Amino acid sequence: MTPRPERPGRLFLMDLESMQSDSLARSAVLPKPRWQQALRQAFRDPAELLAFLGLPPEPRAAPALFPMRVPRRFARRMEYGNRHDPLLLQVLPESGEMEAQPGFCDDPVGDRDSRQTRGVLHKYHGRVLLVATGACAVHCRYCFRQAFPYQQERASADRWQPAVDYVAANGDIEEVILSGGDPLMLPTVQLRRLSDSLAPVGHLRRLRIHSRLPVVLPERIDDRLCRWLAELPWPAVMVIHANHPNEFDSSVDAALSRLRRAGVQVLNQAVLLAGINDQAATLAGLMRRSFAAGALPYYLHQLDRVTGAARFEVEDRRAVALVETLRRELSGYLVPRLVRERAGVPYKTPIL
Repeated sequence: MTPRPERPGRLFLMDLESMQSDSLARSAVLPKPRWQQALRQAFRDPAELLAFLGLPPEPRAAPALFPMRVPRRFARRMEYGNRHDPLLLQVLPESGEMEAQPGFCDDPVGDRDSRQTRGVLHKYHGRVLLVATGACAVHCRYCFRQAFPYQQERASADRWQPAVDYVAANGDIEEVILSGGDPLMLPTVQLRRLSDSLAPVGHLRRLRIHSRLPVVLPERIDDRLCRWLAELPWPAVMVIHANHPNEFDSSVDAALSRLRRAGVQVLNQAVLLAGINDQAATLAGLMRRSFAAGALPYYLHQLDRVTGAARFEVEDRRAVALVETLRRELSGYLVPRLVRERAGVPYKTPIL
């Protein structure tokens, strides 16, 4: 991989929600946590990201409703001068990507129909998903919630109570899943307040967190976050999201090691993406590298057919063949389950 020269970065403001500190009264005088400082420097301009990678500008612009955001640490893992780098392809907007395509829509997995109260999606028996925030550290172009109405639906900050009341009133719920957006975009003090509000619910048995931040912004896995995770009254599961072995480096390894030392079970889920990881050798490398970093392979998702993501779709027949190859080459615990999420179906649908 060709070394990349460092370039000074333009500063970008984070989403207002993710900039909230432990106390509004003290935020003006206390320095921002390291992860928030790193997030402020994320790339927002496709031309600037391409220049950083030594690539010429292209006639493209991030769609207004889903602008580009790429943390610099993640961008440094991209190969300098390679327009087809698999990490770059996941985040670089394509011209015309928001044009209508047959079979693609804004809510491909039926999130809105599963809404129960503000910020609560209840699709599956025994577990409920809380939309904690609409903010993410990276904007993946295949994100199935890029059109989700976060301003109306997120259950963050002072809006927890309806979600907590719903969980408390439904005794069959034994697992709460924090999602978004990315729940780790919230300051740890807010996450602690949420877990404290859920602690009296006697039928809860687990807390699950879905987050891409340990991969794209490993600085987020700091002492305060790990202390909160270690002190939770339930076992904690963190499902990270990496699609290619190049997404891992020593900083990600260190972040996952810290999570495991805090007692967190770490799993990795990936999305099968054309031109990025739809080769058996790439997938096998991802599963081996994920496990080496401390994240057990979990799901391999077929693409959620969200508007703008058609270029990433892989046919089911090819997906099945790829997983069959993995089964021949890898130990069973390294082979993820190939699934698709279907609107209205009360479980992930196995494809193989």
